[in-house]
Amino acid sequence: MAAYRIGCAGWSLPGPVHNAFPSHGSHLQRYASRFNATEINSSFHRPHLPATYARWAATVPDEFRFAVKIPKAITHEQYLVASDVLLDVFLSEATCLGGRMGCLLVQLPPKLAYDAPTAESFFSDLRERHAGPIALEPRHASWFTGEVETRLRAHRVSRVAADPAPVPPAGAPGGWPEIVYIRLHGSPRMYYSAYDEPYLDRLAERLQHAGAGAQDVWCIFDNTALGAATPNALGLLARLT
Repeated sequence: MAAYRIGCAGWSLPGPVHNAFPSHGSHLQRYASRFNATEINSSFHRPHLPATYARWAATVPDEFRFAVKIPKAITHEQYLVASDVLLDVFLSEATCLGGRMGCLLVQLPPKLAYDAPTAESFFSDLRERHAGPIALEPRHASWFTGEVETRLRAHRVSRVAADPAPVPPAGAPGGWPEIVYIRLHGSPRMYYSAYDEPYLDRLAERLQHAGAGAQDVWCIFDNTALGAATPNALGLLARLT
């Protein structure tokens, strides 16, 4: 039976939902009292000390999992090319999460088209260094073909289902089927819009359906700009429990 990983990008606690969490402890401790997953987006922008990752891991319950976003130096500056040294540095830090590392998230820039030799080299390098779950969020239409789907499965890489979807196929999960990873950025206004109650009803049904054939089902709310992610995640959690 699939494990549902429901949470937000980051662990901020907006004022309107403060009373849904304990009043004591750090923000992460309070957040982890209700949710069993979070996405570390700050790793995309800057490195964190190994001690920082270790401290975060020590703060949360055993069943809690972190998804960690791969640095933009790899995805948006190197465009996945010759990134082996950067991967070594990043993983030497992030793996200090230990058993609480749940998934690596690889988000690609919208203009990065699929290039088979580059993709093969990158995912081979990554797989040599990391055996755990990997989720890819491509945003160029060239990544949504049968050829790419076959190669992602070969590397055991899941393809993110995103909302809003940059191209229609991006709204459904793909790649390695044992991990389903859904990222909800807010729609119609990305990062700002909240999801309404009927949407959350449909989303809960969608996750339950996905859970029938997957090992882990992640659903991360990234509509954080006005604090909508946390109440949306709480609403989804209530529907699943």
